[in-house]
Amino acid sequence: MEEQYNRVPRTLPVLHMSNVVMFPYLLMPLVVSDEESRQVIDYALSQDKTMAFFLDKDKSSPNDLGLNEIGCAVTILRMLRNHDGSISLLLQGTSRIRLQRAVQREPFIIVDVESIPEPADDDTEVRAYKSIAIELLEKIATENNLISPEIIPGLNNIKQAGRVADIIAGNLDLPVEDRQAILEAIDLKQRFKYLNNCMAEMIRKMRLENTIRSNIQLEMSQDQRRYYLREQLDAIRKELGESDEVSKEVLKWKELIEKNNLPDYVKDVAYEELEHLATMQPAASEYAVVRNYLEWIVNLPWRTYSKDRLDLNKIEQILQKDHYGLLKPKERILEYIAVKKLKGHLKGPILCFVGPPGTGKTSIGQSVARALNRKFIRMSLGGIHDEAEIRGHRRTYIGAMPGKIIMEIKRCGTANPVFMLDEIDKLGRDFRGDPASALLEVLDPEQNHSFVDNYINLPFDLSEVMFITTANSLDTIPPALRDRMEIIEFNSYLENEKVEIARHYLIPKEKDANGLKNQKIIFRKSALQEIIRYYVREAGVRNLQRRIGSIFRKIAREVAKGDTHPRVIDAKSINSYLGPRVFTLEMANRKPEVGIATGLAWTGFGGEILFCETIKMPGKGNIILTGLLGEVMKESARIALSYLKANYQRYGLDPSEFDKYDIHIHFPSGAVPKDGPSAGITLTTALASLFTGRKVKHDIAMTGEITLTGKILGIGGLNEKMLAAKRAGINKLILPRENEPTISDFPKDILEGMEITWVSDIKEVLDKVLLPSETMKTEAQQKGRVRIKEKDQVKPQVAIA
Repeated sequence: MEEQYNRVPRTLPVLHMSNVVMFPYLLMPLVVSDEESRQVIDYALSQDKTMAFFLDKDKSSPNDLGLNEIGCAVTILRMLRNHDGSISLLLQGTSRIRLQRAVQREPFIIVDVESIPEPADDDTEVRAYKSIAIELLEKIATENNLISPEIIPGLNNIKQAGRVADIIAGNLDLPVEDRQAILEAIDLKQRFKYLNNCMAEMIRKMRLENTIRSNIQLEMSQDQRRYYLREQLDAIRKELGESDEVSKEVLKWKELIEKNNLPDYVKDVAYEELEHLATMQPAASEYAVVRNYLEWIVNLPWRTYSKDRLDLNKIEQILQKDHYGLLKPKERILEYIAVKKLKGHLKGPILCFVGPPGTGKTSIGQSVARALNRKFIRMSLGGIHDEAEIRGHRRTYIGAMPGKIIMEIKRCGTANPVFMLDEIDKLGRDFRGDPASALLEVLDPEQNHSFVDNYINLPFDLSEVMFITTANSLDTIPPALRDRMEIIEFNSYLENEKVEIARHYLIPKEKDANGLKNQKIIFRKSALQEIIRYYVREAGVRNLQRRIGSIFRKIAREVAKGDTHPRVIDAKSINSYLGPRVFTLEMANRKPEVGIATGLAWTGFGGEILFCETIKMPGKGNIILTGLLGEVMKESARIALSYLKANYQRYGLDPSEFDKYDIHIHFPSGAVPKDGPSAGITLTTALASLFTGRKVKHDIAMTGEITLTGKILGIGGLNEKMLAAKRAGINKLILPRENEPTISDFPKDILEGMEITWVSDIKEVLDKVLLPSETMKTEAQQKGRVRIKEKDQVKPQVAIA
């Protein structure tokens, strides 16, 4: 092992200190902040992580570098860059080295060194010196608690005498000059002799201090005791040459604690940690831990609040300017401001914006912060698995840090920001904990006034923070977490809304982003309608913005070549910029068919049109379901088939056909998962058409859940489904009667031109959408002729009478 340590490169970068001496074999934590040391560390990390560690010399040495000639080669075991620019290191000494010559002086020193081998230690006198040194160390351990007695047995087991001397010297609070002298003592007898003299002097000093301390009156007050201990501590620091550095650090923290408006319980903890820091050496491993904790608790904005803007008219103007539509979110924000203005103090609401992507959930959070004159924080929760990301790590762990909630609040500098938690429906969960459960305290207005982060371990008031969460769907949010939030739904945009958003927001933004701010480019309304209908199919406007950006990029390419003439973009020119149409209206080429019904579906990306296709083939009554259907839709298909079997007489069906044929039910777009109960009446209509041979009206869309008795139950996502029908050009809808009261909340633009039939029983649906069969038409015609003949025969009789 020693041979491995002694293999030191000949040329090494130099890390030099004025008050630290490094010994071989020992581990030492170190914090550096000067530019030269940072460059040395970066250089060493790029090589083999080895450096030369020398103590600065007061007078110029013969090599004119101001360094002692004997030092120690060290290896970087661990490195951490702190927020204040300093670097925390864990170093391990490998071998004594002798400085030979300078290779480089600027911007940092690089020297040639010679490794000094450890002399043989099989001398009896050396072993005696070793035993005496261990005995003296035992006495020091009994006189005070600075040295742990547990280190003694380990020293007895170490065979290399030189290593024992270095370990003892590295663990004692010796003056830096004595440490350097022990490092320079290559001969083991001289090294132990010097070390033993230092320890004997230390023991005499300790015994004298203990005698003086025993004579002090025990009845002294707490203030007198603190004064005495501080004076004693200052005297010890002066002896160790550490007076200036530590006292300046302590004084700086005292000023910060008094300057910052800290609560009393935080101030008490800060002073306790400061007293702990004052008793430690800067080179101690725990010094950086205590200092980092002090920095966090002192610099957190415990009582720092930004002043809210409470002018309702001004806030309303900002919200209207930044976003088109979104009436419910804006109305809720204005209600909150109005109550806060009247009451003065109000807990921040926990709002959850739920809706398809691209509908403005995240961007409106920034507008709310700007309207309230608050700082804005955005934190994405998508994919977070570790609970410590929310609550932080306990200080017992190496590299412990606060959670992101506290980190972001410290970064923004106020205790009442607008805090947006994005994608709350995409939280993960594994062996590291459940982040959703950790959010229960954060997002509860009755609990978050005393939120405790594991690292800070002090209650922090989050009640003034305005939390806004976003989600595409509520299904994956745990019920306990959902209960703590006020749900505000973001609906899909109508075509005219998308046109207005593109005109006022998207086109100016993309025009500026592509360097065309000074170019004259006019977008016709027909061009926007062409893009919305045939190039993007979405609930929001994200893809619309991409398409507009694509057009501007092509124009930017032409302008860059020198073509700067004004441009007018209409519906006809869209094809030249974006290529052929991507989508067509679903109903354009449709006609009434047997076994095919049109349904409506809700997805996380908005409403969709679904076509249910059915066919029958010779078989044994099996049912085949395809189209990547979920369990709920499979159950709906079985319910629909069971209902028709049970009511075959009502609809004139042949019951033997159910056993003679296999039925195949398919929903196109087989790669897209589909599930939900609202396809019940669509499935029943398609199957009834299949067995009766009656065609289904192609221009009517339907949605609703069916029971075994044929009752139709209400469904959700009706707004999105109606928008999907409107996009597809369907103006006739069949909807559950239970949903009729909710229609009053819908925008007039959605209901305009819509013909809605409210139903509560499946027979009403079948009577409405199934066309008469050829047989039924023939029978109706024959009945009509009979009625005409009877009428002709009756008329003369009436006339005669």
